Amino acid sequence: MLYQVHEFQRAVLEPWRWWAKASSDALGHTFSPLSYAPAAKNVAAGLDLMLRLTARYERPPFAINSVTINGQAVAVTEEVVLDKPFCQLLHFKKATFDKADKAAKSTRTEPSVLIFAPLSGHFSTLLRDTVSTMLLDHDVTITDWKNARDVPLSDGAFHFDDYVTYVQDFIRHMQKTGEVHVVSVCQPTVPVLAAIALMAQHGETLPKTMTMKGGPIDTRKSPTSVNDFATHRPLSWFESNVIERVPVKYPGANRRVYPGFLQLTGFVAMNPERHIDSHRDYYHHLVKGDGESAEAHRVFYDEYNAVMDMPAEYYLDTIERVFQSQSLAKGELIVAGELVNPAAIKKTALFTIEGELDDISGSGQTQAAHTLCTGLTPARRQHLTAPAVGHYGIFSGRKYRETVYPKVRDFIAKNA
Repeated sequence: MLYQVHEFQRAVLEPWRWWAKASSDALGHTFSPLSYAPAAKNVAAGLDLMLRLTARYERPPFAINSVTINGQAVAVTEEVVLDKPFCQLLHFKKATFDKADKAAKSTRTEPSVLIFAPLSGHFSTLLRDTVSTMLLDHDVTITDWKNARDVPLSDGAFHFDDYVTYVQDFIRHMQKTGEVHVVSVCQPTVPVLAAIALMAQHGETLPKTMTMKGGPIDTRKSPTSVNDFATHRPLSWFESNVIERVPVKYPGANRRVYPGFLQLTGFVAMNPERHIDSHRDYYHHLVKGDGESAEAHRVFYDEYNAVMDMPAEYYLDTIERVFQSQSLAKGELIVAGELVNPAAIKKTALFTIEGELDDISGSGQTQAAHTLCTGLTPARRQHLTAPAVGHYGIFSGRKYRETVYPKVRDFIAKNA
């Protein structure tokens, strides 16, 4: 019932939001006489803040329209190359300029990279910086996960085993046009490693490389507060307290999900002081007329607050297999009745990346993949602990672009 209560609360707030928006505009617009009233800026700023705190944030766009390569702007367009019930493959198609006929022509002469975005609350647009940076030297495709509330119940459930199958299907699809390099960020490192191991066990063609960033391969190493939260409660607690059914107003009505609004509450609860300070600063920026700082706040929280519902089956499977049982790390992971053996991987080079200050995936958790992939020679292994970098810094921001990405680029080039 919590989901229904949440939706009812939003419906009740809508009339207030209309009034607050009109009042904020009237008090904050330069050409409005009311903007010159005493404390008008303060009231307008307060209303603006409350509007943002009560807003519904949908999936933001990638908005990568072009990238600058060697000083020249190259147009980028998005195209869906494979569509499945819970996820689509989104390709960022670059164009080269043909001086002879003045036409833009697509090209795929660069290494093809398939990025596996997390299915853990936020949309794949969280990896916008990862995509835009990798586009400088690669042909990039990303897994664009769908909001489970929008997937009809008739499309069935989505378990951990289904995720592994999706990974394999995506890799096979990408290999139709040539070699592929895989990059997995955070949560997907476990199902991606399992999928590639099973493909190796079946003698299939494998990706040339697999780069794994900040993932929970072995959560017994340097456990974080996230790991503790998942392990100090029985699976029944999660099923009883965070799993809800989608209300009838959505296409996925009656589907069991871990709602996005509950996930966002959990994200904020991990560091509430930071968010309180950030919103307080936003209010003062508005009062002072510091539009640049206020806009930076909006950009960050437009992305941070955009969360999606996760399929309940996958969420519970992940809690049990990855965090509570550590099945992959212990050599006990079974997918579709088959034991996963990462030692079977012999030709896919492995690059693991961790952030020195990562408080979500602890030190050594991702590097543990090397312990499992015993079939790889030293020449096919590489590890990086990025200094003074947190979890998000291994895939976004200045430190990612300056410290992490060049290593990934060179690793892929060396093994292409």
